[in-house]
Amino acid sequence: MLKTLCCLFCFVSTVMCAQNKVSSNLLEAPVNGGLKMDEYWVWGSSVIKGDDGVYHMYASRWPKFLPFHPGWMTNSEIVHATSNTPEGPYTFKDVALGARGAQYWDGRSCHNPKIVKYKDTYILYYMGSTHPFEDVSKNNIAQFTLASKWCISARWGKRIGIAISKNPNGPWERYDAPILDVKPDSFYSFLTSNPSPLLKDDGAVVLLFKGRNYKEDGISNSDMSIGVATAPSFEGPYTVVGDQPLFSTEHLGEIEDPHIWKDVNGIHMVAKDQRRKITGVAGDGLLAHSEDGIQWEVDPNPKAYTKLVKWDTGKIIKQGQLERPFVLVEDNVPTHIFFATMDGPGGFSKGSNTWNMVIPLSQK
Repeated sequence: MLKTLCCLFCFVSTVMCAQNKVSSNLLEAPVNGGLKMDEYWVWGSSVIKGDDGVYHMYASRWPKFLPFHPGWMTNSEIVHATSNTPEGPYTFKDVALGARGAQYWDGRSCHNPKIVKYKDTYILYYMGSTHPFEDVSKNNIAQFTLASKWCISARWGKRIGIAISKNPNGPWERYDAPILDVKPDSFYSFLTSNPSPLLKDDGAVVLLFKGRNYKEDGISNSDMSIGVATAPSFEGPYTVVGDQPLFSTEHLGEIEDPHIWKDVNGIHMVAKDQRRKITGVAGDGLLAHSEDGIQWEVDPNPKAYTKLVKWDTGKIIKQGQLERPFVLVEDNVPTHIFFATMDGPGGFSKGSNTWNMVIPLSQK
């Protein structure tokens, strides 16, 4: 019995240590890595290695004549860039998902891409939205605020969908309806967004997502919650598990940008701690783990990263923003973590440039 307990303790200790190998394995970030685009805000990337041996990145961008926030709500598109190495730099190739008309649920904005593959099919998960008004342009930019007609409609319309292709270069076939809609009187009655899928060997899907619900006034919306949905295949149908979110201001803490992956040590999540309840610092990264992707526990040593980044120039810089973490896994081992980042002192209105950066992970 004692021998069994000792073996169990060693196993649990090994798993617990393995669960926080992000923070201890962060190497220097290449200054010339990732993706930068002149005249555009660039945000949030997802990367996959194609059968051609090339690394394909999918990222959000929108024109810089718009304010960073809330410009993404109305004018974001998902672009495709490539590199021969995971670090990059990545070269823009084409627009994977762009505007396609106000009559479509995702006709005005496509944002927050996550790329996965099942057998011979590439599946691009993303958030889409639309609005029925004229385009936002330099002529009416003075009227463009979070409280404007464009943003009220586009924010309310945020939903999760997918596009599929047999080739990472496209073309992409979009679904004409979201895969995860809102539900009245639920924690996601107002919107669904920020998808993070995990495809199992049999094709079944576990999907983490962000939701907001209407407050009692029926007009304003709540803080963020993270829920989980499942589907027998990427085609759906997607069913939200339970009536309560995994993370919220009332349970564990408010988080954003969850990314889920599987490696030799199990199923993991990295996310941004929105209000410092878990890591002690708002905006730092946290780690959680799960056996099935549905029931989650915060790691005993939860801090995954901070905004302090060591670059390959030797400089250590506190980034204004460091968000949308994405972990690249090859041969069942995490090799790189990607971020959307911004310069400046912090705050979306105080930065002048954004880009997608990458940090290699030590394999020690």
